[in-house]
Amino acid sequence: MSAAPSDSFDYDYIIIGSGFGGSVSALRLVEKGYRVLVLEKGRELKAKDFPKSNWNLKKWLWMPSIGFRGLFQMRFFRHVTVLAGVGVGGGSLVYANTLPIPKRGFFESPSWAHLADWERELRPHYATARRMLGAVPNPTFTPVDRIIKQVAEETDRPFDKPHVAVYFGEPGKTVPDPYFDGEGPDRTGCNLCGGCMLGCRHNSKNTLDKNYLYLARKRGLDLHADTEVKGVEPLAGGGYRVVARHGHTRLRRRKRTFTARNVIFSAGVLGSVELLLKLKKDPKGLPRLSDRLGSKIRTNSESLIGVIGQQRKHDLSRGIAIGSIIQTDEHSHLEPVRYPAGSGFFRTLMAPHVAGENSAVRLARMVGTVARHPIRTLRAAAVPDMAKYSIILLYMRSTDGTLRFRLGKLAGKRMGSGLESGAKPTASIPEATELARRISDKIDGDPYSLITETALNIPTTAHILGGCCMGDSAENGVIDHKHRVFGYEGLYVIDGSSISANPGVNPSLTITALAERAMSLIPTKAALEASRSES
Repeated sequence: MSAAPSDSFDYDYIIIGSGFGGSVSALRLVEKGYRVLVLEKGRELKAKDFPKSNWNLKKWLWMPSIGFRGLFQMRFFRHVTVLAGVGVGGGSLVYANTLPIPKRGFFESPSWAHLADWERELRPHYATARRMLGAVPNPTFTPVDRIIKQVAEETDRPFDKPHVAVYFGEPGKTVPDPYFDGEGPDRTGCNLCGGCMLGCRHNSKNTLDKNYLYLARKRGLDLHADTEVKGVEPLAGGGYRVVARHGHTRLRRRKRTFTARNVIFSAGVLGSVELLLKLKKDPKGLPRLSDRLGSKIRTNSESLIGVIGQQRKHDLSRGIAIGSIIQTDEHSHLEPVRYPAGSGFFRTLMAPHVAGENSAVRLARMVGTVARHPIRTLRAAAVPDMAKYSIILLYMRSTDGTLRFRLGKLAGKRMGSGLESGAKPTASIPEATELARRISDKIDGDPYSLITETALNIPTTAHILGGCCMGDSAENGVIDHKHRVFGYEGLYVIDGSSISANPGVNPSLTITALAERAMSLIPTKAALEASRSES
């Protein structure tokens, strides 16, 4: 820490981003007596601001250049399409509530196992994270879960229900805070509308604004939404100046400047890594950042397949976002995902799912599928309500190949991807295709994928990780095992970009647990000031 007095700064800590890393850091630092500010580029959304379906693009999508300031963004890279959340609460607004603990291989991965005994150290923090997020085993069993269980039994694979961050209670009934001895907000029992990933309009999903952020604000946290950080500059004598733009539109945006002794980057891979890459190129910014910045980008090696059924008798949209799991082997699993009734936007981006690594082969097979089954193809394209009559399948595995993200050569150009190590990410995974076809048979359906997957074999992920990975020096990492940035005292990275191995499962709980651990290593403000006065 620098020697500058605490009261010479606007804040002790400024946190960039309000997702799982930023929200945890905010609450724990405020509890330790620090003055904390969270800066979030997205909006602060209430129930009325969430779309009823994903056809309401202005409320759903984050595309501020054309005035869309919703909660969901899609970024297209050469090697992967990334889905992410934006807004106060970050990814918790759009994630599927699912909170699994990774298998042992994640903790023992050579990429970071030498830095700490991760399984042992994180165990109590996983427990805390699940308690704070209100995680419970899914108590529901829907027709989709029944189909998934049938396929699991037919293929002799384990079937399970995930822990989910949902308040079930009595459907539609609002009760006083059931989680934090009355300190938290009222909650309402889940009505199984299937709208978890569009933003919960019924006060049932345990998003971060209902727990970590809510409690932090009660304890004095300052939070500024619609505020995008553009610069972080070291100050003479220690600490940092943070430069941001505040406002809903370009014409109304104004410059805001804050100072803090410490800064935590918690804006995820799309936010933290891109901002840090720009700051590394800025002589007034953070030019001493490790050259490993942007490397070791991972996904969960996913395949995303939508099975559109031909039958119109049963509503498959009822339930929570993810209610069941097939554990296909030690390294992979399959989850059914749903959107609420009326949400069919993705069908505008889909094409028949086909196998094959070669793009020419895949295109030929796609054309062949349409030619052989023109009526079924038209019927699927004209499905009156895709959410009601389809099952989205998310297949994940823990294989380990990595990408590298870099800025374009032109000033202000956004990040691009390059292959770094291992096999190139692929949307063509034979086991995922085989399971999709089995599930298709159950609902008289046909498998579809995003056109980028079918035509280009570019996979889609909601779990982009890495880019600010851990190491024992700046030569092999951006941060150390305590999340401290090499070369800059008082800088931290605490979000998905700091995850240094492939968890192979939905990573939100792991990001939360890592943030809890990082905060447990920071002393209280009183203890820190006492140690300074003694020295």
